[in-house]
Amino acid sequence: MNPAPPLASLLVLGAGILLAGAQHVPRLPWWVTALVLGALAWRTWAAWRGERMPRRWLLYVLVVCGIAAVFLSYRTLFGRDAGVTMLVLFLALKLLETRTHRDVVIVTFLCFFLSLTSFFYSQTIAAGALMLATVLVLTAALVGFSGPTRPVARNFRTAGVLLVQGLPVMLLLFLFFPRVPGPLWGMPADAYSGMTGLSESMSPGDISSLSQSDAIAFRARFDGDPPEKKHMYWRGPVFWDFDGRSWRPGDVPNFDAPQFEPYGAPVTYAVTIEPHNRPWLFALDLPARVAPGAFLTHDYQLHARRPVRVRTRYEMGSFLEYAATGGRAERALELARALPADFNPKAVALARQWARDARSSEEIVLRAVEFFRRAGFGYTLNPPPLGRDSVDDFLFGTKRGFCEHFSSAFAYLMRAAGVPARIVTGYQGGEVNPVDGYVTVRQADAHAWVEVWLGAGGWTRVDPTAAAVPLRIESGLAAAIPRGEPLPFLVRSDLTWLRTLRFNWEALANYWNQWILGYSPERQRVLLNRLGMPDANWQALAQVLFWSVGAVIVAFALWLLRKAKPRDAAHALWLRFCAKLARRGTPRRAAEGPRSFAERAARAHPRAAERIRAIAALYIDLRYGPAPEDGAVARLRSLVREFRA
Repeated sequence: MNPAPPLASLLVLGAGILLAGAQHVPRLPWWVTALVLGALAWRTWAAWRGERMPRRWLLYVLVVCGIAAVFLSYRTLFGRDAGVTMLVLFLALKLLETRTHRDVVIVTFLCFFLSLTSFFYSQTIAAGALMLATVLVLTAALVGFSGPTRPVARNFRTAGVLLVQGLPVMLLLFLFFPRVPGPLWGMPADAYSGMTGLSESMSPGDISSLSQSDAIAFRARFDGDPPEKKHMYWRGPVFWDFDGRSWRPGDVPNFDAPQFEPYGAPVTYAVTIEPHNRPWLFALDLPARVAPGAFLTHDYQLHARRPVRVRTRYEMGSFLEYAATGGRAERALELARALPADFNPKAVALARQWARDARSSEEIVLRAVEFFRRAGFGYTLNPPPLGRDSVDDFLFGTKRGFCEHFSSAFAYLMRAAGVPARIVTGYQGGEVNPVDGYVTVRQADAHAWVEVWLGAGGWTRVDPTAAAVPLRIESGLAAAIPRGEPLPFLVRSDLTWLRTLRFNWEALANYWNQWILGYSPERQRVLLNRLGMPDANWQALAQVLFWSVGAVIVAFALWLLRKAKPRDAAHALWLRFCAKLARRGTPRRAAEGPRSFAERAARAHPRAAERIRAIAALYIDLRYGPAPEDGAVARLRSLVREFRA
């Protein structure tokens, strides 16, 4: 009959359960968390007081009710969130029937699996540290269940040794196990939920809401010094169609290949972009080359072949000075002049006045820029609501907005004046991390600007935000927002100690992303090529894993055998002496002490009696006497070596 698990080990297991479920608590229904805590308290009380566990019929009822509740909460029993909730539910119910050693082992392994599911949601350093702590506690619980009388501290020490011994195998599996492209959890409805980033449309308030997030959009590492912040326009989606409220890409035909005339040498850099479930790749305006697996659209957007659903690194080059001459087709220019009917009469009247007075498109643009510079516009993360005529309300009413208000109004004015215009969204600026040299671009750096068609000059960037609020472009979001308005916590520039701490933490997180999470199939192929395996497939990788892990196991086994040998030199010499006597017909009995054995051996071998007694006396003195004299072990070794019965 299996004995009941000890209370101390149950408490350690309870700590492991809490650690395994800690990361899931914000996502679990409240009743699941309450059930786990209740089950844990009930099981601890039962072990402490010797109370009976709940009857099986009650557990069956709880199973049925729990499954029904999960279905009502998620409307399914499949998928990531429902699956994790079911696992937590079954863990709590299994805990209520842990009567034997076998039961607690099952609960412990359920906790191991539950801890693994935390990587379905986050693979950060913090998640890895929590996983490591959980595995240590659960391993200590297993050790405690195997040795009920061992102290808890000793169980943790043994668990730590076991984890360290497993590091070589873990490293081999990390390096050589076939890498699978794509996210850890492959169901689209689950894997890509909660990703933030630019949208496929732009309406008043969209980018200002995004700019209240300090989440990282991407990082860039330049070959040399990064360009000035005012030149860092990271190009993203381009919008052509305006319905009076929102800007969208529109039904734009792929009218011609992107063409441009560069001025000067390009800047080169590498971008590591966070997953956002869109095809957009970001590059400084204007991309000089196309990253592998991507293409450049007619309006100079850099697109991946498929949505970016995993962290991706790509090499880029860009021209900061250029003339974008592509897109001169008449159909494209018609789309860039189109306006919805019967909207914003004041803005239309103002733009047409500029068109009548100006002699060229360039002069119209200059008048509009001067208007934005002198009209007294304010920059805010909380713009007032706008009515049907949103451009009129902003230009002549509220005069307070974010970059999407400025760019939308400017593009509308240009189209009303007959100048083709389109909206470009992306990010502007970035912060150089002095620890690792990377430029960090956050969602708070999201921005929108305008491109106007100026004939021979092609599509020319005009940023009305830079005209109205130059601090936004020169110094970043924090400098442009009026005092008193809420800012993303990590964007605050007045907390020096926080910035220093953030720089170091983000540099560490970047190393983690680049070398651990960024160990992709491509990087694995590069490593295998360097090891002399240019065409490694999964069969070759399986062989490498088999032989390398086997070599580690053999080496570890040999180390254990060597460790198992007696460390006491005197005892080893005594065993050798006993072996010599055994070969001459006088084996030592199992319960026979050294003095008794020596006397019996002396009687059996009278001519060697003195030497036998001398060896035994010296051995007894070394093993059981006070501190031995210098050279005593060497003397014993000499006597045993020279002994002949």
